[in-house]
Amino acid sequence: MTFRTRLTVLCGVVVLGASAALLGLIYLLVANSLDRVLGSTAQTMMTRDDQDPIFGLAVPVPPDTSLDQISALQEQFRSATLDSLLLQGTIAFAVVGSATVLLVWSLGGRALRPLRRITDTARRVADRSLHERIALDGPADEIKELADTFDTMLDRLDRAFDGQRRFVANASHELRTPLTTQRTLVEVAMRRKDSPPELRKLGDSLLLINERHERLLEGLLTLAHSENEPPVTEPVDLADLARRVTDQTGAEAAAAGVTIRSSLAATPVHGDPVLLERAVQNLVENGIRHNLAEDGWVRVETGPPGTISVTNSGAVITTEDLPRLFEPFRRLGGDRIDSRRGSGLGLSIVRSVAHAHGGRVTAEPRPGGGLTVSLVLPAITADS
Repeated sequence: MTFRTRLTVLCGVVVLGASAALLGLIYLLVANSLDRVLGSTAQTMMTRDDQDPIFGLAVPVPPDTSLDQISALQEQFRSATLDSLLLQGTIAFAVVGSATVLLVWSLGGRALRPLRRITDTARRVADRSLHERIALDGPADEIKELADTFDTMLDRLDRAFDGQRRFVANASHELRTPLTTQRTLVEVAMRRKDSPPELRKLGDSLLLINERHERLLEGLLTLAHSENEPPVTEPVDLADLARRVTDQTGAEAAAAGVTIRSSLAATPVHGDPVLLERAVQNLVENGIRHNLAEDGWVRVETGPPGTISVTNSGAVITTEDLPRLFEPFRRLGGDRIDSRRGSGLGLSIVRSVAHAHGGRVTAEPRPGGGLTVSLVLPAITADS
């Protein structure tokens, strides 16, 4: 139940319980009062006037009416009075209880309206950006204090994320430039005709190291970009991305002795084309690089709606190992990065891209070895 419902039920139970207790107390007090009055006047109720009432009961009393008959009339009066009190009290109890429930429900909705506004703002902030604020107007009560505290927290988070975005942008420029310069210098030195074989061998090693650093830097920047900035969404077909990626990775798969199989049906989604292509590329490259030494294969499938799955052959993976696959710089068999197989950020980037698009990524081990990784995104429907 919602808080509004619980509040209504609680207040209704309290009011109805208090009303029931009050009705019962009044009933007992009236009954005791009637018993006391009727008992003290039992001997003086005889009247010589046939039309005199007995305690308000217009009952003719003949002169020869006995005391037992008068007692019966008194009991009749007592019973009628208590029954009338009980009936009218029950009606009042029902009316007051119903009015209380409706009033508490209405006032509860009105009182909780600022909290609903805070919740809606928090949800929009989580889905879009940190620039929106609650800016709640009203008296300086606890709810106003909560809204102002939330706005203050959003201000701090907004400044922190802005600083982080600026850092990522600056790091992208400052780190890429020296790596590009270093690679250019090594290539120029290696192209000299008088370069000795030792220099060429050293240059090949430096170029390999430089390539690994560039790949690591690109992965870190992509990871930071997908986590810190909301994606620019537009209609994207995952099948088209998968075809492009399989074409681009065909040479790497052939060199590794891995066969790529595809089963691609149109799978339209809303998303950032650059981030989604990077996620699909990471899935396919992960399947190629973590495969069998001989006769390996990778199967790329799209569907059901909003889903792309990459399955590969490879070593047997247990269910307990799956969470480690999505941790940055962690891989099976040790915590060290195996640079020959990548930077250790592939599936971490896939998970980050999925979360940025409101989706998810799942992994299931194959009984014969290998893994099935599925990227599930909100699909485009007729109402989208």
